[in-house]
Amino acid sequence: MMRKVFYFLLLATAFLASCKKDKKDGLVPSKNGSTLDLVKDSVFLYAKEAYYWYDGLPSYAIFNPRSFSGGSDIAALNNELNAISQYKINPATGFPFEYYASIPGEAKYSFIDEGQVSTELNGTNSNFGFAPFYNDANDLRIKYVYPGSPADLAGIKRGYQIISINGNSNLAYDGGSGTHTQFVINAYANSSTITMKLQKADQSTIDVTLNAANYTTNPVLTYKTINAGNGKIVGYLVFNSFTSDANADAKLDAAFNYFQSQGITDLVVDLRYNGGGYTSTAEYLDNYIVPASKSGSIMYNYYFNDILVNNFKGIDDPLLSHQFRRDDKNQLYNYAQFDYTVAGNAVKFSKKGSLNLSRVFFIVTGATASASELTINNLRPHLDVQLIGGTTYGKPVGFFNININKYELYIPEFETKNSSGQGGYYTGMTPGAATYPGIKDYDDATKDFGDTTEILLHHAINFVKRGVYSVPATRIQGLAGKLKTFSVEQSNEAGIIVNANRFNGMIFNGNLKKK
Repeated sequence: MMRKVFYFLLLATAFLASCKKDKKDGLVPSKNGSTLDLVKDSVFLYAKEAYYWYDGLPSYAIFNPRSFSGGSDIAALNNELNAISQYKINPATGFPFEYYASIPGEAKYSFIDEGQVSTELNGTNSNFGFAPFYNDANDLRIKYVYPGSPADLAGIKRGYQIISINGNSNLAYDGGSGTHTQFVINAYANSSTITMKLQKADQSTIDVTLNAANYTTNPVLTYKTINAGNGKIVGYLVFNSFTSDANADAKLDAAFNYFQSQGITDLVVDLRYNGGGYTSTAEYLDNYIVPASKSGSIMYNYYFNDILVNNFKGIDDPLLSHQFRRDDKNQLYNYAQFDYTVAGNAVKFSKKGSLNLSRVFFIVTGATASASELTINNLRPHLDVQLIGGTTYGKPVGFFNININKYELYIPEFETKNSSGQGGYYTGMTPGAATYPGIKDYDDATKDFGDTTEILLHHAINFVKRGVYSVPATRIQGLAGKLKTFSVEQSNEAGIIVNANRFNGMIFNGNLKKK
């Protein structure tokens, strides 16, 4: 059973949140209307109370939640969230905090679904079990395959080139809203069946037809050790999702027990496609990496908005009083009964295992988000943290899901900062920048995970051997031998876009303390 878990009750009062008074407006939304109208009201009114940037939102009357529409109910609700997300401006950038450069006007963090994310992060996926990646504008690849998934059972491997999908070979990257790109996204992310022609490294081809199916997610795609010479043993771990503790912890235990038995001197954690997940799993991973001398010291702090911190002062019947979870003593309380102060939500290190590392390498890309970035940021004050790859997604905020009727609402309710007060990486972490030591270079999807000739892993091994990074790799494609047309930044952007509807987030599932 999950060590730290949400326990929500679906109450009629939460569904009828639209009947609550908007204190800032002096307006009571109508109790009349369709179910969708009432859910739209609830989304906005919960945001006015719990959203980290609630103070940037207009009144209910000006915003008019019921005015938003879409091709489906869920599309209409996400269009409402897109609008909510664009009000509060980040003074450091001049853009909204939730500005999504690849698709301006869409929320970078907020979304609503019907429980799919909760299911996925608790270890059950229902899809093909692979994801595509534009290695270059005209070079579409398989970037990973989950063990036990339909793709794995069909023999598909990372690095295979995708020649055609559903008989269509016009797959060249043409931007976020481009016809070809959208075809690829819809085929693999929004369909239940897909047919592909794939080319292997030896130039042979295979034809596969996959049907989406349920399988248990193993977030550890692989782990191994690499002998770098001169007594240097490198542990290499590919961690692809911060699923629940119940799903992830045992897999991490196996990897780190092996690393300890092999006496590794250095560690490379590959988070290049890890979009995040539960904060408790990030803590679990950090506790394996942090030096033993730091056990008991602050790992990171949560920062909630002033409504929550000030105990809902001036609000007679908080909407969050109709959302429930268990505290650290397993007693059931509503969300208005918890302590949201910084002091009340400090997380401390609790060292696991016997590794005593002074340095850790993280392989990252634009798909590295949220709980992955939290993992990295937590360790920065305590050992030498090196980043290799592309600029990360940029999500220093997270959420707890809010139940409204059959939907689960995710809006940022908190920001995190490490023990040195570092955070605010809304534009991502760039390897090689002044505050993020390392090297920026291309993701190399032509090679399998753990191949020491793969560009990003090669950089880490070279640094272990020589104490310096090699010159960024020659920009050629693995099979065709042609010069790359993508810059690192373009490759990063394409990776984010084709990531499609994959979850990017950081879900609070720690132990709130009762105030």
